[in-house]
Amino acid sequence: MIDSRHNPNTNTVSSAVDLNVYVQGEGFPILCLHGHPGSGSSLCVFTNHLSKRFQTFAPDLRGYGKSRFDGNFDMRDHLIDLEALIDRFGITKCLVLGWSLGGILGMELALRRPERVTGLILVATAARPRGNHPPVSWQDNLYTGVAALLSYIKPDWQWNIETFGKRSLFRYLIQQHTSTAYRYIAKDAVSAYLQTSAPATRALYSAIGAGYNRLRDLEQIECPCLVLAGACDRHISADASLETSEYLKDCQSHCYPNTAHLFPWEIPNQVLSDIDCWLEKNQQVVSV
Repeated sequence: MIDSRHNPNTNTVSSAVDLNVYVQGEGFPILCLHGHPGSGSSLCVFTNHLSKRFQTFAPDLRGYGKSRFDGNFDMRDHLIDLEALIDRFGITKCLVLGWSLGGILGMELALRRPERVTGLILVATAARPRGNHPPVSWQDNLYTGVAALLSYIKPDWQWNIETFGKRSLFRYLIQQHTSTAYRYIAKDAVSAYLQTSAPATRALYSAIGAGYNRLRDLEQIECPCLVLAGACDRHISADASLETSEYLKDCQSHCYPNTAHLFPWEIPNQVLSDIDCWLEKNQQVVSV
């Protein structure tokens, strides 16, 4: 459970980190939270679209991107940082969009500060996360490195996609090996992976190892929610995401066939269209 300011790794009360944040647009604030590994800029698939009508805030979480942090920390510390961030920008209420780890933090923020969160868009995430990712071999890592490097140089290179991409770990992250998906991987995933710190990884896996489960607490969340899942997600299964939607009082869900954990990069137009439709039906989540 992520519910206090005490950090068991240091036996002290943690203070907030001044997070690096990407701000776009004007209007009602939408807080966009990335996954692991990730960064605020890796959420551009959402922020570039939503910032045309709203003001988006996409921070690099502690230990990710440009929000550098020396030393160990706990998952609770992310919430301390996020509360400080919304105070820093004078945000009294906001919609929260969270992808993977970001979705977990979004639910925690809604539980912790319900008066500040008007709605939740939960992408490839779950309150009781579980997956079925197979063991990773040295060959998986090798092919992934080569595919990532070549994608960075030439994202549309079909030979790289067929020769290395489909035989790399990307085969578990995406199902539709299109040039669109590989452009996002080249532009946003590679740099985010390289900037993810070891303490950030330890904090995440420590929480997972402790058996994170907030399903029973979700009844406390009153705001409207949208849950989006990829049917072939091996990292956080679609079943886990849809289970979460069943425990939320006011929730709509979509499960996209032939997609995996990075489905917003596989089918961005469909995902953004569904978000727009949900926002149109729940206009109270983006109004004061």
